[in-house]
Amino acid sequence: MKTNKRPLVSKGRWRALLVLSLIALLAATMSPAGAHDPEDGGSDGGLEAPHDPSEGLESLDSNSNIISSGPNAIVTKNLDVVGRGERNEGDATTDVWAYDGYAYTGTFNSPCGGAADAGIWVWDVHNPTKPSQVTVIPSPTGSRTNDVRVDGMNSGAVLVHSNESCAGGPGGFEIYNVDDPANPAYLASVRIDDPNPLTPFIFGPVTDVGVHNLWLFAQGDKDYVGVTTETAYGNFHIYDITDPANPTLESFWGAEESFDPGVIASGDFTRNLNAAIWLTNGFGASANRFLHDVTISDNGTEAYLANWDAGLILLDISDPANPALVSVAIDPVNGSLDGEVNSHSVWPSDDGNIVVEGEEDFDAWAGSIPPGNLTMDGPATPGDPTIPGTAISTDDGDFFVANPTGLTGSTDGTSVSVDGGPTFAAIEFATAAGSPTFATTGTVSGDIVYVGRACGLTQGDVLENALDSGDIAIVRRGACEFDEKAQTVAAAGAAAIVIANNQTSTPWSGLRIWDYTDPSNPVLASTFNTVCSASTAPSEECAANGTYSVHNVQVETRGNKTFAYISWYWDGMLVLDVSDPYDPVEVARYLDTTGPNDGLANDFWGVFKEEGSPFLYGSDRNGGLYVFKEKGSGSGK
Repeated sequence: MKTNKRPLVSKGRWRALLVLSLIALLAATMSPAGAHDPEDGGSDGGLEAPHDPSEGLESLDSNSNIISSGPNAIVTKNLDVVGRGERNEGDATTDVWAYDGYAYTGTFNSPCGGAADAGIWVWDVHNPTKPSQVTVIPSPTGSRTNDVRVDGMNSGAVLVHSNESCAGGPGGFEIYNVDDPANPAYLASVRIDDPNPLTPFIFGPVTDVGVHNLWLFAQGDKDYVGVTTETAYGNFHIYDITDPANPTLESFWGAEESFDPGVIASGDFTRNLNAAIWLTNGFGASANRFLHDVTISDNGTEAYLANWDAGLILLDISDPANPALVSVAIDPVNGSLDGEVNSHSVWPSDDGNIVVEGEEDFDAWAGSIPPGNLTMDGPATPGDPTIPGTAISTDDGDFFVANPTGLTGSTDGTSVSVDGGPTFAAIEFATAAGSPTFATTGTVSGDIVYVGRACGLTQGDVLENALDSGDIAIVRRGACEFDEKAQTVAAAGAAAIVIANNQTSTPWSGLRIWDYTDPSNPVLASTFNTVCSASTAPSEECAANGTYSVHNVQVETRGNKTFAYISWYWDGMLVLDVSDPYDPVEVARYLDTTGPNDGLANDFWGVFKEEGSPFLYGSDRNGGLYVFKEKGSGSGK
């Protein structure tokens, strides 16, 4: 079972490398306004964003930060599971879409493209109580299919799915005709490079990039697909697919245009460099301003961009060749429990007056649980590690700061045990090939000694306590690369290193509900969190290995009521009445805590609500397709 610190959604692996390259370039061209201790071997540079799009927006009203009490909330609706398309495999299933009696689910890294059953699973749901798999549209070898969209276009039923590399495969997207869903007909593949001619001089080459999300739309007899790309600039592309076998790029637009209109067209290196600084310097731990998701209005003229730390952007795309900025909705102070933005998903009401935006955050609980995805082989350090290493939480590290010497115990990569005392959960570092791991050394036992940061090479640190041969060194995270710390304590005799996190706990993330009565001046009406998404530490109710970030959302209006349907990872599937955006009310939730997917927890990624129907489709990362039936009507408190 995964830990909650594992990134569940790729933001593009190349972007981390681009940021490092940009930082190196910036260091040669200017002095940063400030600096922060590197974590994971890098620094955010401390640069101030030159422009704040939130200026002028009204502040949140008194109904902010409504927190749901979870499954015990008073409800007048129920969600019942009426059908399952089982795929009981951890981390396997991504998004879900449904059209004309068929549902479509994507595949994440398990398995990667090219393996059996990797791609888009097609389910016959004419009888929603008995979904049956009819075929799999294979993803390209080495790629995964995070997103899938299907709709009736002028040319017939069209399916598009995204490609992101998971083992060296291509990016871009694929187009199929699914007039006969059991026999999809391949039409085209699209590969995407960065549209800015200056990109290679600022970020380095950005070619054949991944696509994370897509949206099909039409304007009269013209068909289009809006595409979220992992380019450095111009993350939103529009392709004309009126002839779906021959897609053509109609236009591109990026959040850098909200910072400096016309920046790419200018061809000015300094302006483009400043835009790059802004794009990589947002708020909090995930500070980029790249596009994550797009939803386009039914008439195909408005595009709502969930643009991470650039906020929620509304474009007028009535002329698809010339997208025009309408507004930016952003409020880091009132719109998030931890001052971040992380605009991840978005969906407007039918009339566009209410817009629900989801924030995604995987940096929660950093003080309470071991950090994940740490690699001990950074590029600017003395060499590959010569001892195995593991990581523990900030809170657990505090125990050793308070007891720096006199302890004995052991570590095996998954735990640190103190003789006659507590055992702490741990996660082993990934290392360079050939470096020692606990699989090769076995459990390491000995004296446990806290030595401080251990950044002697770059910071001049002196070990706070002496190490003897065979000791287990406890080191605090921060200020230098992990493998510099390992090299330092290994040289002093340590047989293993335990790096204690040095970050404070923050909550997960929830929903922002916006009043778009005036689209040019959106107002943050309220926010909504669950108990677990608002918490700063695990509890009996909120599992330490759980994921409590909100993920995807869909909004539907029925009569005078507007409802938001939300896939909320380990918090389940939720239904909110957002008819009054200033007072959202949870009216239904499905959550099974018994491990319904062959022992694996519910972990809902995607949501699709059939318009005017009681049926709701959810994609469970660990369990495949779920079909729910919405029962009852109305809402209450």
